[in-house]
Amino acid sequence: MNQEKFGQLIKEIRKTNHLTQKQLAEKYHVTFQAVSKWERGLNMPDMGLISQISKDFNISLDELFDGKINVINRKNKKKIVFLFGVSIVVLLFFLFSLLLSQNKNDFQFKTLSSECKNFKISGNIAYNENKSAIYISNIEYCGEVEKEEYQTIECTLYESTEEIEKKISAYKYEGPSNITLEKFLKEVTFSVDNYKKVCDSYKEESLYISIKATTKNEKNKTYTIPLTLKSCS
Repeated sequence: MNQEKFGQLIKEIRKTNHLTQKQLAEKYHVTFQAVSKWERGLNMPDMGLISQISKDFNISLDELFDGKINVINRKNKKKIVFLFGVSIVVLLFFLFSLLLSQNKNDFQFKTLSSECKNFKISGNIAYNENKSAIYISNIEYCGEVEKEEYQTIECTLYESTEEIEKKISAYKYEGPSNITLEKFLKEVTFSVDNYKKVCDSYKEESLYISIKATTKNEKNKTYTIPLTLKSCS
């Protein structure tokens, strides 16, 4: 999933429907700043909102995830609709084919959450029979008051099994000024498209997040946060 392309498509949908950022924000009970971040590719709505946007504007989830509208498919659908009046047989055949297509492409969602009491994490795995993707939109530190400022912080998403430990994605801060852990985590989002082909290939509790922070004086702090994935049955 390309966040920049996703944001451009959200902007296109909004303008096509003659909505301001404020009007779109009110529709989905978020701030207009959140909509602005979506359109600039800096952040994304959670999977529940993405699903609702898909339904409200008649845009498939595949098109939203790819960041572009499949014009060819839409033109073909218009041609098929024209043929409905020609033959009842064609109508029945099309409806049957459409039903099969929808069942194949519809996405289902399972949640990811943290088992660590010091961190509140919310995310999703979106999947169908063809592919699956990981999206983590919120990582919040809720442990003891953390006033320490760090020169570098790296937040990494891993998958660990008996055979391998695989780095899936990482978000790193390495700036001219120091930053607190709480402020850093507000900017962290993981969006991993088509990580695995099917949901069943994920193992329960195989995903975790590692946070490594270093102060200017080379003082290190590390957190390991296991993630719980609800059953994909």
